[in-house]
Amino acid sequence: MTLIEETMAAQTQPNSSPEGEPERLMHRIQMDVPRASKGKRKRWILMAVGALLLIVTTVALARLKPAAPAVDRDIIFTGTVQHGTMIRQVRGPGTLVPEHVRFISAVTAGRVDRRLVEPGEHVSAGTVLMELSNPDVQLEALEAERQLAAAEANLVELQTNLQAQRLNQAGVVASTISQFQQAQRTLASMEELAEKNLVAGNELEQARDQVKELRERLAIERQRLELMERNVQRQASVQETQIERWRRIVVFNQDRMQSMHVTAGTDGVLQEINFEPGQWVQAGQQLAKVVQPGRLKAVLRIPEVQARDVAIGQPAAIDIRTGDPIPGHVVRIDPAAQGGSVTVDVQLDVEELPRGARPDLSVDGTIEVARLNDVLHMPRPHIGQANSSVGLYKLVGNGDEAVRVTVQFGQTSVNEVEIRSGLEVGDEVILSDMQNYDEYDRVRIR
Repeated sequence: MTLIEETMAAQTQPNSSPEGEPERLMHRIQMDVPRASKGKRKRWILMAVGALLLIVTTVALARLKPAAPAVDRDIIFTGTVQHGTMIRQVRGPGTLVPEHVRFISAVTAGRVDRRLVEPGEHVSAGTVLMELSNPDVQLEALEAERQLAAAEANLVELQTNLQAQRLNQAGVVASTISQFQQAQRTLASMEELAEKNLVAGNELEQARDQVKELRERLAIERQRLELMERNVQRQASVQETQIERWRRIVVFNQDRMQSMHVTAGTDGVLQEINFEPGQWVQAGQQLAKVVQPGRLKAVLRIPEVQARDVAIGQPAAIDIRTGDPIPGHVVRIDPAAQGGSVTVDVQLDVEELPRGARPDLSVDGTIEVARLNDVLHMPRPHIGQANSSVGLYKLVGNGDEAVRVTVQFGQTSVNEVEIRSGLEVGDEVILSDMQNYDEYDRVRIR
């Protein structure tokens, strides 16, 4: 019987003693409570120790750094730090441009009748490239010639009239001279008679007046003759000027007519011709372009942040991608920047250009702007600007590992960069892109 059953039974018995029953029940309860064993207590201790070890292990593992990742050696390239002279260079793309280019423009409007030469052909100064026609120009030339002929006829008529007038005046002067001389002789005779009192005084004075009148008249006629001679020369000169003007107009129209036979104007190669037969050309439009292929220069586009170090006379190298770079030097720098770059002209220092060199060929140019002596330098990595700090991976040990170091750059060049701090001579660093490993301070090289 259990303790609960006995208790219920005791409560139902009427004759049981009420004083002794509680003591008996409490004694039975104490006897039924189980007592903890020593083995069970030991088990609890072991469980607490295990839980503590698990917590300590978890914390320790959480504090451990991730394992260094592995990088394939075949996908990276490295560079070594050196000490010595570093050549600063700037680079830019460009094209080969002829030094001597002749643009041929239309002198007058006209219709293209024929094209006689095609681009790429060698031409001389007198080679006719195309022929134009314009009836209006022909009519203007004929009208100018008619005006010239009329002006020349007017000059002949004017000279004839003026010469006739001059001759008439010369006759008047001659007649006046004769009358004046006759009057002088008459006066001399009358003066002789007057001394003998054979002529009245009134007649003598009349003779004297006649001489005086003819003297003045002769002077006036002579002045008139001189004025007429000067007038002949002046009027003839005006008409000759008019004739000369018309002659120039005729020559100009003849030149316009001749310009419709479009010639190259210089020896070289016809690079382009812009119109086809039947097209109408306006005066001033570019018809063709003739170049001298043996004299080319490189026109480079240098980024404006690098162009500040470029100067006239600096050596340069032009890569035409078909052989060794062509040496040259800077001859012109554009004073203005366009589209973030500055145009720099490089003259090629060779007597004969390679066979692959031709106008409008795309090239790459490198200009030497300075030499830095006694400095640390290395090949330029994929990141890093001048005077900046970057993180690079330096190979350590036997080259099986690389650790991240902070490197201070100085001046930069196209392929090299100056090292201010962070590396020593002989250090080998990874130059390729390592952005995927930025969170690691160490990588393994396999």
